[in-house]
Amino acid sequence: MTDGALIRASFDRSEIFGQLFDRHAVVVHRYLTSRVGVEAADDLVSEVFVAAFRCRKSYDTRFTNALPWLFGIAANVVRHHRRSEGRRSALVQRLDQQPVGPPGGDADDLAAEIIGRADFDDVRRAIEQLDERCRDVLILYAAFDLSYQQIAEALDLRVGTVRSRLSRGRAQLRELLAESGQYVIDDEHPSQMEGRTR
Repeated sequence: MTDGALIRASFDRSEIFGQLFDRHAVVVHRYLTSRVGVEAADDLVSEVFVAAFRCRKSYDTRFTNALPWLFGIAANVVRHHRRSEGRRSALVQRLDQQPVGPPGGDADDLAAEIIGRADFDDVRRAIEQLDERCRDVLILYAAFDLSYQQIAEALDLRVGTVRSRLSRGRAQLRELLAESGQYVIDDEHPSQMEGRTR
């Protein structure tokens, strides 16, 4: 059963919606952790699915994958959390729980790497200093491998807006990380940003 079919079935049998939690809670939790830290994510993941359940009838059940929709709800939950707590989120933590070596190599994607690293103070500061709208797009693109279209669905944006925010986010990272003197970005390959030690 696709996500869309599952949500449609939950209109009459609400308990079926629990299967959506089983399918996507881990990934949604990872996203929340990247925004607000582990402790807050543990609390907020349930809020995401409660909100999703309440508004499930607004979901276009022709879409077979509900994850972009859930990311959009999660982004709104994070914004509400920040307003209610009156503070910035915790620094972005390692997303894939795997060790990352020093930047370098043709296959490196600097955007994905810097989002995933938690051991460099300058990287954590750079992530937190990004414009929040650009940061949302960059994290979903680089750390969760969503397409432009999926990000647009998640954040209720036009694809062109996603592209422009991603471009601005990369530019901001370029400027912030250049200040640290540790990273440079290959301008000849903007879609595959390479990190390398100066």
